[in-house]
Amino acid sequence: MAKGKKKNSGFVLVLYFLVPFAIVLFLKYSFSNSNNSYQAIGETNSGNQHSTDLAAKANNLPEKVDYIFDVKPILSDRCYLCHGPDEGTREAGLRLDTKEGAFKAIGKNLDRYAIVAGKPEESALVSKITNTDLQKVMPPPSSNLSLTEYEKQVLIKWIEQGAEWKTHWSFVPPIKPELPKIATQDWVSNSIDYFIAKRLEQKNLKPSEEASKEQLIRRVYFDLTGLPPSIEDIDAFLNDKDTNAYEKVVDKLLASSSYGERMASTWLDVSRYADTHGYQDDLERIMWPWRDWVISAFNRNIPYDKFIKWQLAGDLLPNPSPEQIVATAFNRNHKITQEGGVIDEEYRVEYVMDRANTTAKAILGITMECARCHDHKYDPISMKEFYGFYAFFNKVDEKGRIDYGELPEPNIKITKKEVEETLSFINLPDSIKEVKLMVMKDNAPDRKTYTLRRGQYDAPDQEVTLDTPEFILEYSDSLPKNRLGLAKWLFHKDNSLTARVAVNRMWQDIFGVGIVSTSEDFGNQGALPSHPELLDWLAVTFREEGWDMKKMYKRLVMSSTYKQTSKLSPQLLELDPDNVLLARYSRSKLTAEMVRDNALAVSGLLVDKIGGPSVKPYQPPGLWQETTGGGGGSTAKYIPDTGENLYRRSLYTFWKRTVPPPAMMTFDAPTRDFCEVKRQKTSTPLQALVMLNDPQLIEAAEHLAKNTLKEDNLSQDERIKLIFRKITSRFPTQEELDKFTQYVETVENDFESNPDIDKTEITSKTEYAYTLLSSLIFNLDEVIIKG
Repeated sequence: MAKGKKKNSGFVLVLYFLVPFAIVLFLKYSFSNSNNSYQAIGETNSGNQHSTDLAAKANNLPEKVDYIFDVKPILSDRCYLCHGPDEGTREAGLRLDTKEGAFKAIGKNLDRYAIVAGKPEESALVSKITNTDLQKVMPPPSSNLSLTEYEKQVLIKWIEQGAEWKTHWSFVPPIKPELPKIATQDWVSNSIDYFIAKRLEQKNLKPSEEASKEQLIRRVYFDLTGLPPSIEDIDAFLNDKDTNAYEKVVDKLLASSSYGERMASTWLDVSRYADTHGYQDDLERIMWPWRDWVISAFNRNIPYDKFIKWQLAGDLLPNPSPEQIVATAFNRNHKITQEGGVIDEEYRVEYVMDRANTTAKAILGITMECARCHDHKYDPISMKEFYGFYAFFNKVDEKGRIDYGELPEPNIKITKKEVEETLSFINLPDSIKEVKLMVMKDNAPDRKTYTLRRGQYDAPDQEVTLDTPEFILEYSDSLPKNRLGLAKWLFHKDNSLTARVAVNRMWQDIFGVGIVSTSEDFGNQGALPSHPELLDWLAVTFREEGWDMKKMYKRLVMSSTYKQTSKLSPQLLELDPDNVLLARYSRSKLTAEMVRDNALAVSGLLVDKIGGPSVKPYQPPGLWQETTGGGGGSTAKYIPDTGENLYRRSLYTFWKRTVPPPAMMTFDAPTRDFCEVKRQKTSTPLQALVMLNDPQLIEAAEHLAKNTLKEDNLSQDERIKLIFRKITSRFPTQEELDKFTQYVETVENDFESNPDIDKTEITSKTEYAYTLLSSLIFNLDEVIIKG
């Protein structure tokens, strides 16, 4: 999986014309080692008055070059493809991803070294990256990779300074750092702020002022419940003068049932949850009881280690409870085919692959799937280690292809009696007597696992045993050789990734971007943490506090960092446009679920009901027919529900993998074909069209208008203020109020004379005007933006 940055095809042509000129310049100078520089190929440094230290010429070189933050990203991005972990593509016997490989003798006679600490003039790496011969320069032009002059000088200066080597930051177990000393003590609310303030002080920046109470309550409501605050909630907060008023709001939200629904919506992406099997025929499956468990687990604040262990291996616990077995449905959320003519074993292997890849990405934050066909190109994961990890999930006796209407095994039956006695978190409707849920069970214990050449199901090679990547943590002989042992390995105190990945994704939930922005990749190709000490402090604290998720979320939203305004000053726009330093709060779009749920909630249409089977709200007519693969059944034609099921939270919307809800896809929800730990963030014209034309949003505007007009004792200004406050959580300015008043009057005046208005469905021009006003406000930028 090469991730190198491709250059323009004209790059080689430019080099072709520049080579003669570059050679003349290059040979014109020699570089004195005594001046902490390197020497040009084929020249001596004696008596050359033109000696120049190119490292000194490069702008903004670090005073002390750090291997992890300065050197490693360059080597990983430009060199690992040919000189990295994958032995199959390694060239010239040179390996740059390990200290041993980088410093060992190379060449036919083993008389050269790629890196000689303190001696760039003797380092082959330096001669290669500075060579002007297109046949010898590294990276070669054919790779579409190149080094900038700055990057070359970073590598040279690092070698000059002794070429200090460090293990990749995320592969070293975190150590809890001391809180840094800062000057802005009065700004701090909790430990998080010390680390943020320290970075700001280093950049001569100051935190932004605190957001208004209206902005703050709206922000924290969406972050912790996925829903907006009511007018009563806002007024209560505005009128509460206690110093702990905000904390009382946070505690209330963490204790609400909506908290579990909010957190579950994110976990469904990670778990690739859907209500259909996927692939062409895409028939219906029953997985919603597991979704009920996820909501309940978050609301009960089951510790993160148990939350994961039960999902990975609840069936292997001593005397597992029905709840622990239900939790294992997590690893049966993968796609399953019903198509005729497919090869059973081929698809069974794909299901095992999916389970292995999902666990690696969701819990460890590494791209283990890259080692399916060969050793990983960038991270130290061998193909053998990948299949050792795969082996943990290869003991399930399951079919690759199921018949129509067949429930894949293994599964468990859930009856009303069991719901009453042990599974009370499952909301089984009176109309359904029992359901069957796919779960995990190692009922093929003797199945052997082999590496697969080119990753193909029919090309077994070497037999492997259950194992984990050694660079993370060696799998102890004391651990069980099954998924329960793997779960324990994940939460071993010396596992460097599990806690970091967890708190990083929690940070992402609240701040929009993780401390490691590539929350899906903590490996060599992933982003470096913006605040590494803070990440480690959070990771160790999370573990020390018993993996308490609610406590960690509270810490995040109680920080002064979180409570800052999102207002962007010219200085911050210039110095930190992406808000990496967090000198302000970042604006981010509401999730697809929040956009719809917000409209339903403020209009009064939202049905507050937890769990149960998925529902089918409004969707475009003929949504499924054109894509149905011929299988028929309940997914052949989309038939919307009626009554309260039209107005349930978006979390419960029926999810057909081949045709996911289009409005949610427009607002960046993933398809749920595979595990996703981070949604895309786009702004497109289609999103505006959804906001203007979605029947659910139009109905919400109508309902809000009617409810407002029922308030007979309100003036026009008061009605406009009420609608505006419900949708935005704040009072309108006088200028805004004047414009809205003018808009209402214009619409009312146009009502009688406009032939395009269907007056048979509208009771009055006032209702029509207030409906359009509500729709207009729903379409304001701030309504779909958090922060």
